[in-house]
Amino acid sequence: MRFKFIAAALIASSALSAPAFAQDAAPFTGPRAEAVVGWDRVEDSAANGGHRDGVVYGGQIGYDFQAGSAVIGVEGEATGATTRARDTSVLVAGDSLRVKAGRDLYVGARVGFTVGDKALIYAKGGYTNAGFNTRYTTGTTTVTSKDNADGWRLGAGAEVKLTDKIYAKAEYRYSKYDDNSSGVDAKRHQVLGGVGVRF
Repeated sequence: MRFKFIAAALIASSALSAPAFAQDAAPFTGPRAEAVVGWDRVEDSAANGGHRDGVVYGGQIGYDFQAGSAVIGVEGEATGATTRARDTSVLVAGDSLRVKAGRDLYVGARVGFTVGDKALIYAKGGYTNAGFNTRYTTGTTTVTSKDNADGWRLGAGAEVKLTDKIYAKAEYRYSKYDDNSSGVDAKRHQVLGGVGVRF
């Protein structure tokens, strides 16, 4: 009877310690959430081939799975931006055109590899849908439009664990919107940092 009790205790102890061992062996496995902020540049035909700069900000959620030194994951993100510009080079004197970047939604995947126990280098890619708000004023008449453009995104970055659950990251990404239905033809460069928590 005593032997059975000891055996049961050992089995229960092993079962309880297995998740902790798996977490130690794969520190980049699990769900995560983060806040991001950084530099945003949009280049598009509406601005006469020019560009405009601003600040991008928002949040991201994701889930990663680590196998050895390889890490694969899925993620979704929602951001806004302060990026806007006026263009008068192709307009009638006195008219004005303002283009502002709106919200941006992204869903995609990332693949990377660990460097030691605390760092991750990764590449990412996926689908993005961005809003662009245009306002054209001529005399006392103002015409506004809100366009949503489909596109794709590629990027790369590095993530470093600050504690067992808190991490910081730096990332560059390039997005291309070429949407015939909305008439938007734009490119987007972003460099940002983020702080997140892994659950």
